[in-house]
Amino acid sequence: MQTPIRGLRSFCFAARSLSFKHAANELYLTPSAVSHQIKQLEEQLGIELFVRKTRSISLTTAGKDFFEAISPIVSTLESTINEFSQMQQNTNLTITLPEFFASELLMPRLREWTSAHPNINLQMDTLKTRKELTRRHSDLSIVLSSNKPTEGVVTELFNLEYIPACNKNLLSQWKDDHCKALNQVPLILHKARPWAWHQWAEKAGIVDFSPTQIIQIDSMFGVARAAQQGMGIALIPLPISQSWLDELWLYKLFERPLTTKDKYYLVQHEPSNVNHPLDLFAKWVIATFKNTQTKPIG
Repeated sequence: MQTPIRGLRSFCFAARSLSFKHAANELYLTPSAVSHQIKQLEEQLGIELFVRKTRSISLTTAGKDFFEAISPIVSTLESTINEFSQMQQNTNLTITLPEFFASELLMPRLREWTSAHPNINLQMDTLKTRKELTRRHSDLSIVLSSNKPTEGVVTELFNLEYIPACNKNLLSQWKDDHCKALNQVPLILHKARPWAWHQWAEKAGIVDFSPTQIIQIDSMFGVARAAQQGMGIALIPLPISQSWLDELWLYKLFERPLTTKDKYYLVQHEPSNVNHPLDLFAKWVIATFKNTQTKPIG
């Protein structure tokens, strides 16, 4: 004999309120539907659960005993169904991050995350400048900064260094005198670091550093693309630009890097419980990108 769950739920709601009408309102049913389900339940059990009067109902002795026995079980079952249903519903996460980090590091590896978590939707807002971050709301941010962020749950991922690079044609053209090229070929950098070329030249020991033209671009992707197209020599960040070297889109013109305090940080704007979607994604980012290193030279 099978007892329909809906009949048990109708019985429990009616037993609590002693009203088919109130039970119907709670269950979004009609009073006649509730009465019919309880009647079927009584027939299956072979007992009478309610004493039905003209304007009211009351529990029989058997009904009281059955309610005390079945109510905790139904409550537990409903709670389990609700929890499982919520687990199956898609969760939305919003992430803000620099566009170069997104294109060079996150996107090539994101498929492994999305495949493992099909019920978590990701919305990614990419930023060209650090100032944009203050105008965006998100659950989680990846931030490039020379100082550790002071708000949220912060995890350091890795630091950056900058290296001069150009395309193959320029490399061949100036193969005999790289230093001379610095004063005759346009030098490209990100506008957030306007003095980076001079800082690099000083640390590299370049005595006669007099560039004829410096081009500032507001996105690191634009910096790398300009160098790839032969516009000039660019200061590109490593290890985040490593794929451009691996794919032979760009070539190192000098091996001496400019080491700065620039680091990528993961920032969770609100703490999350263990195994919450935000916690799961943050742990994946940390496991995937923390301590990312530049490939050894040679």
